[in-house]
Amino acid sequence: MAEQMSEKNGPQEVVVEEEKKGKNVDPELFSCLLQPKSSDSDPEYVGIRRLLLHRKAESGVFRRRDWRCNGKGYVAYHNYICRPRNWENMQIPSVNSTPGNSGRWVQPPSPLSMLFDVESWSSSRDLQSGNPASSRRNSFSSTASDNDRPRFRGVEPPYSFAGMHCIFDQSKASVTVLKFGHMSSDLLAYGASDGTLTVCSVSDPPSIIQHMKGHTKDVTDFDFSSNNQYIASSSVDKTLRVWEISKGLCIRVIYGVSSQMCIRFHPVNNNFLSAGNAKKEITVFNFSTGRIINKTVLDSEVTSMDHDHTGQLIFCGDSLGCIYSVSMNSHTGALSRSHRYRISNRQKSPVTTVQYRSFSLLARGPVLLTCTRDGYLSFFSVALEVQGYLTLRCALKLTPRIHSIRASFCPLLSLEKGEYVVAGSEDSNVYFYDLTRPKHTCVNKLQGHRFPVMDVAWNHGANLLASSDFYGTVIAWKRSKTV
Repeated sequence: MAEQMSEKNGPQEVVVEEEKKGKNVDPELFSCLLQPKSSDSDPEYVGIRRLLLHRKAESGVFRRRDWRCNGKGYVAYHNYICRPRNWENMQIPSVNSTPGNSGRWVQPPSPLSMLFDVESWSSSRDLQSGNPASSRRNSFSSTASDNDRPRFRGVEPPYSFAGMHCIFDQSKASVTVLKFGHMSSDLLAYGASDGTLTVCSVSDPPSIIQHMKGHTKDVTDFDFSSNNQYIASSSVDKTLRVWEISKGLCIRVIYGVSSQMCIRFHPVNNNFLSAGNAKKEITVFNFSTGRIINKTVLDSEVTSMDHDHTGQLIFCGDSLGCIYSVSMNSHTGALSRSHRYRISNRQKSPVTTVQYRSFSLLARGPVLLTCTRDGYLSFFSVALEVQGYLTLRCALKLTPRIHSIRASFCPLLSLEKGEYVVAGSEDSNVYFYDLTRPKHTCVNKLQGHRFPVMDVAWNHGANLLASSDFYGTVIAWKRSKTV
C-alpha cells in the first residue's frame, strides 16, 4: 500500500491530502513512504533508517498540529521551516514602530521559541478630582486599537471586560500580593506592605470578612489551604504565620533568621508547608507542629515558587534570574535539586512570578510562566517525566519595572485560539498579551488604577479578575460574556 501511494504522489503530498481530509497522519505510515525501495539494502541500515524516519515524522506531525491549533495551516509551517538564514534580520522593525503592535523574532533555543519587544501603552486618561473610588469607576475603559483586535462576528473576544465589579480601597498601604481561594469564585484575600492580611467576598454585596494583623513588615506571599480554612503567609519580618480564616486569628508563628519571601501549601498533603527565604533556602515545615522537616539550599535568595499539580515538584525563582526544578517526596518531604535554567545571561534580575499550569494547547502539556523585574515574561513547557526539565517555548520583553510586579496565566481564555497572559504595569494599567502572536502581542488593557499595578489574580471560572496597586486599591473586573 505504501509503495502504491508513493508512486502516485510524493510523501509530502500524501501527508497534506490526509490532513486536508481531517485525518491524523500516522508517523508509521509516513516513515514507510520515505524508506529506501531497494531490496538489496542492509537490514540493519534499513532498521536504523526506519527508526530515525519514524522519529522525524512524529515530531513533524506534532509540530504541524501545534501550528494548526493556532489557526495556521501546512503552508505556514512549510514556509517557517524553509525560511532563509537571515530571516531574523529581515523581521526587525524600525525603532519608531507602534508600541505593542510590532515584534522581533530572534534565534530561538527551540523551533517554537520566540521573543517579542513590547512597550507599554501610555495612559491617556485624566482623573477628575473628588472621591478616588468614584473617579475610578467613571474613568474605566477597556481599550485596544482597531488594528490590534481580530474580527469576531457576533462574539466578544475572550479578553473583553464589561467593567468593574467592585472596589476595595480601605487599605492604607501597598497591596503586594492577592489571590482567590482554592477553587473559589468569590473568596479573595490580599496582603499589604504594612503587614496586614485582608479576606473578603466579591459576591453581591461585596464585603470584608476578616482583617488580620500580626506581621510587622511587608507580606511577601501567602497561600490558601485546599479547604480554604487556613492561610499561610510569609513576611519580611522573618516569620511565617498560619491563620484560621473563620476566627481571623493567627494560630501559629514560625520564626526564621532571614526574610521569608514565598510560601505554598503542598497540593496533595496539606500538612506540608514549603517556604523560600533570603538565606537561599527552601524549607519544608510540618503544618501541625511548625517543625522543620527538610531543607535544601539554592544559589541565591528564593523570591518565588509554585508546586506542580502532583506535588512532586517545586519550581522556584531566585534573585539572579534562575529557575529551579526541585523534586519533593509527598510522603516524607525530602527535597533534591533536579534542574536549573537561567532566563538571561546578560542581566541578573529577580524572578517575581513562578506559576505552573497542568495543560496548555500551545505546548500540548504542562507549562510554567515566569516574570522577572526587568520585564521578561517567559513561557516554558515542562517535562514531568524528566523531573521538571524546562524548555523555553516563547518569551515576551516588557518595559523594565522598579517594583516587584507579578503576572498570571489566563487559563480559560487560552482555551480559545491563543495563549493569554495578564500582567500589571507601572503606568497603572492591566495588560493582556497573546504569546502566540509575533505581532499585535498586546490585545487589551484595563484602565482604572491610578498607581502601579502590583499583582493580578483570577477566580475559579475566570469570570472575575482582581488587580491591586501600589497605594492599596483592589479592583475586581468583570469579564464579558461570550455569546
